[in-house]
Amino acid sequence: MPSEIQHRYVVIGAGAIGGCIGGVLARANAPVLLVARGRNAEVLAAEGLTMHTPDGPFHVSVAVASIEEVRLTHADVLVFATKTQQLDAALREWVDRPVVAADGTVATAGECLPVLTALNGVAAEELALRYFARVYGVCVWCPAAHIEPGEVIVRSWPVVGQFHISRWPASIGTAQDTDFLAALQTSWSRAGIIVRLPEDVAPWKYNKLLLNLSNVIGALAQPGADVDWLRDAVIREGEDVLRCLRIEFVPFETSTAARVDGPTPRTVPGFRSAPGDSTSQSLRRRTGNVETDYLNGEIVRMAHRAGTSAPVNAALTRAARAAARGGMSPGGYTAQQLSDLVNRVE
Repeated sequence: MPSEIQHRYVVIGAGAIGGCIGGVLARANAPVLLVARGRNAEVLAAEGLTMHTPDGPFHVSVAVASIEEVRLTHADVLVFATKTQQLDAALREWVDRPVVAADGTVATAGECLPVLTALNGVAAEELALRYFARVYGVCVWCPAAHIEPGEVIVRSWPVVGQFHISRWPASIGTAQDTDFLAALQTSWSRAGIIVRLPEDVAPWKYNKLLLNLSNVIGALAQPGADVDWLRDAVIREGEDVLRCLRIEFVPFETSTAARVDGPTPRTVPGFRSAPGDSTSQSLRRRTGNVETDYLNGEIVRMAHRAGTSAPVNAALTRAARAAARGGMSPGGYTAQQLSDLVNRVE
């Protein structure tokens, strides 16, 4: 039977994914707390969250706090929804936070609280295991964007996303994990996030990693540029590296079929064009960094580990770092410039 504990979901990072998770859970009256910073935190606290959806805007009252204001209990679940390049700092901020039990005993978050890693790439779970004993990997499919403070653009409604989740690593899963995930599945699916519980989420995350390799191309290429050949090349190179290392990934046919139940992106009124993927959003907000090092860069890392190279992914990773450092807006490269970039000798 699922756990009878009424969990509170503490969502760390209130951007596109974190804001979407927090918003739909709050609309469904599930206990949720958004942890945000800066201007985004100010707007959320003062005005709530605005969710722009294909069915119109929804205003959601959400509980929001800074890390200093959060008092943790054993009913809490930490949901990390930062970018991967920001994750290590966030994990270190939370690992030693005190968790007070009903009898007054105190443990640390790292010792006793479950952690969900709702991030792209495949590095987050191993990072989390450095600090937390109970880690659950999440493969995120959620077409959402965060451009302005206090707002998220959700391109699918009422099903906003589909998450595959399992204990990380799957080999250490217990009956406690089964009960916890069953309770989460019920709560989140009711809110509009379809939750699937595969035996092992790792092959799903590697599938998503391959799909995310083209994010950097969408961020760098001018609108309308003919870059389909490059998308094919970067994914093909990624597949070759995974096969070289005998890393299992879910076939694209399987992942496409899994999304039939949603999410289904549609046009959002007031936003004529899609806001782009997470890499484009980071460039647009001029954050100074992008997660490409943990997407295309992950393929480069694995290639180096195998004693080979991944020149297409390496070239695009370098270009993404330069674009972020230089404050470049999305769409700074023509198709020819990208062709020249990846055809240089590494």
